[in-house]
Amino acid sequence: MHETDMTKALMMTVRDWWESQEETPKIEAVHLIVGAFTCVEPVSLEFAFTAQTQNTFLEGVKLNIKETPLIAFCHSCQQEYKPEYGLQYSCPTCRSPMEDIRSGRELKIDRIEYSLS
Repeated sequence: MHETDMTKALMMTVRDWWESQEETPKIEAVHLIVGAFTCVEPVSLEFAFTAQTQNTFLEGVKLNIKETPLIAFCHSCQQEYKPEYGLQYSCPTCRSPMEDIRSGRELKIDRIEYSLS
C-alpha cells in the first residue's frame, strides 16, 4: 500500500511548511491534485491520512482530493483522447501508441487551508 508512504511524505512536507511559519497556523484542510494515472486510490489515501495523522499536528484536518483524468495527445492525428485503462492506451483513431500524456500523472499539494489563532 504505497498510500501509506505517500501520506508520510505528505505529512513531512506539510510539517516543514508549518514549522517555517512565523505564527503557528491551525491547518483546516489540505487540498491535493491526484492524477488518474498515478495508481493512487483516493479512498485508500484518505484512510491512510486519517489513520496516520492521529495524535499529530494534522489530527482532524480534512484531506480534499481532486482527481484529474488521463488525457493523452496523438501527434499523428493532432488530437487529445482519453485512453481506456488497461484496455487501450493507443490513439482510438490511428492506433499510434500513447506517447504524450497531457494529464493524469499529477500528484501534488494544491493548497493548504489554515487560520492564525
